[in-house]
Amino acid sequence: MLKTIERYYELVTLVTKYNKQYHEENGSDISDYEFDMLNKELKEIEAEHPEWIVADTPTKKVGGKVKRQAGVTVTHRVPMLSIQDVFTYEEVLEWVRKVKKVHPDALFAVERKIDGLSMTLRYENGKLTLAETRGDGFVGEDVTLNSIVIPDILQEIDVPGYLEIRGEVYMSHDDFERYNEKQEKLGKPLAANPRNLSVGTLRQLDPDITKERRLKMFVFNVQDGSDDFTANHTKGLDLLASKGVKVVYHKLCSTEDEVIKEIVNIGESRGFLDYDIDGAVVKLEQTVYRADFPAGSKYSPGHIAYKYPPEEKETELIGVDVAVGRTGKITVTGVLKPVRLCGTTVQRVTLHNQDFIDEKQVGIGGSYLIYKSGEIIPALKEVVKPPKIVYKIPDECPVCKQAVVREEGMSDTKCVNPSCPATLVRSISFFTSRNAMDIKALGETYVQTLVDKGYLHNYADIYHLKEYRNELVEKGLIGKDKNTDKILQAIESSKANDPVKLLTGLGINNVGKSTAKEIMRHYSSIRVLSKATVEELTTVQDVGEITAKSIVNFFANPINEAIINDLIESGVNMEVHTDFNTKNALDGKSFCITGTLSTIGRKEAEALIEKNGGRITGISKKLDYLIVGENAGSKLEKAKVLGLTIISEDEFKEMLR
Repeated sequence: MLKTIERYYELVTLVTKYNKQYHEENGSDISDYEFDMLNKELKEIEAEHPEWIVADTPTKKVGGKVKRQAGVTVTHRVPMLSIQDVFTYEEVLEWVRKVKKVHPDALFAVERKIDGLSMTLRYENGKLTLAETRGDGFVGEDVTLNSIVIPDILQEIDVPGYLEIRGEVYMSHDDFERYNEKQEKLGKPLAANPRNLSVGTLRQLDPDITKERRLKMFVFNVQDGSDDFTANHTKGLDLLASKGVKVVYHKLCSTEDEVIKEIVNIGESRGFLDYDIDGAVVKLEQTVYRADFPAGSKYSPGHIAYKYPPEEKETELIGVDVAVGRTGKITVTGVLKPVRLCGTTVQRVTLHNQDFIDEKQVGIGGSYLIYKSGEIIPALKEVVKPPKIVYKIPDECPVCKQAVVREEGMSDTKCVNPSCPATLVRSISFFTSRNAMDIKALGETYVQTLVDKGYLHNYADIYHLKEYRNELVEKGLIGKDKNTDKILQAIESSKANDPVKLLTGLGINNVGKSTAKEIMRHYSSIRVLSKATVEELTTVQDVGEITAKSIVNFFANPINEAIINDLIESGVNMEVHTDFNTKNALDGKSFCITGTLSTIGRKEAEALIEKNGGRITGISKKLDYLIVGENAGSKLEKAKVLGLTIISEDEFKEMLR
């Protein structure tokens, strides 16, 4: 990929986003390996173009922001920094040789890199006084109460004076599967992977929950203490082990060949361990030498971490399961001849969409390389032996049997029947939501109940609920008299809504709130819009050919036509009453906001922009104005590079006059 400044800013945005998901939201949309590759590409560009580096680049940050969920924050006595990653044996050898050139007598400890949550323990005269998470590397959280119920953490150690040790909190595969089995029986959400569950468990407020989930811990470093513990790394770990501390697997190596051999051995052990590892750490044994090999402010000196590529194995596809999700997307899952990957048995793999199936030549009887994305999620890499017939997604919904749609330019196949049982609760809940018809108090829980009891078969049925008022009260389906009447009144009031809200609530693909607003500036009613052609619609700003076809196809569907007629008969407003011929101050202009505005909030500013005919977008060459407040970040720097028009809050308010 070309190393352009546009690619640089894209990488800054992506790495920041996924880093935040990993550390703060306890989950990520991509695998660890994919994240590592993005981060590596970002570092390479910054090395070649230091003039491009923005102030808030994620390559200079450690970990995530501190949250105060599990106690008070605490400043680390010894910073809890990251370890620099490498991805090839050549990089490992280069680092070892650099060290040997300066210190020929250097020795190296090679350890398993546990995939969990880093935590430091402080001991005073043998007693545990504090347990702290990494946080941003300099400030973490006090999680002492949760830590003392973890069996691997000793509350007393036979060590005089001060001792500070660091380790990784993790969950075994067996305990993780036990947790998810229990969640499934209770009908509750499943955890994505052991690491995320460990993070959430340690940071929540109830020590009993921590105890129940059976967290474990390996110690991998002595942060501070007497020379007996700190002078030589493996000797310190071995001394801790003799005191009853559970330490990480480690081996002392003296040559580069021994280091590589041990990395290979640890990698080959992955499938036999009852916990996840994502690499092997190589550390300088003589700690006094470490300061001679700094790796930047983000990383501990004297360490590197070799990250393993995803483990891969070949297996056969023996079946295909088709289902429909709550958004209408047809989900296709491959059934595999069981294969062991990263310590667990894999029998199913997501097949995504028809493009993916065609590209990978997926079909029953074919053989494929399977790997675990981020050591967690099974994924299909490539075909080894093609099948006789490549699988084709069925033309009809597996639930309602209506024809499915794959719109031009889109990868997903969808059931667009608003009455499909698989999507019904979701489509009605969206119809009643704040950005759509804004029917207050009629949330998803009530919608689910009304669907289950047979009162709602599509969103037009909402306006017939008043006919069953006494019945609803008697059964208590949406509350007693007062609450039922409140909801029925909200339904009645919603009939007068602007058609923009109705168009948004119809849930047409690619037609959100802002697009609906722009469309209804050009049509006098929903009825008139329903007769529009693709050619007409594409003349509307923000409406491309794909969106236009979605709109035309929606209104051409007889089921949708019947629902619209029902809404009309119920008295739902279809007519535009606002004079859209009046010129607004910001008509057609696009805006983006960065930093903190001093006199109006960001939401208020965005509302003003939309009210006056403008649009909210991201940074691009097509942006008309970037509104800059205090503490503006990388968006401002990118806007300068792209030569965009930058205005202050006062200049923005002047435009509205």
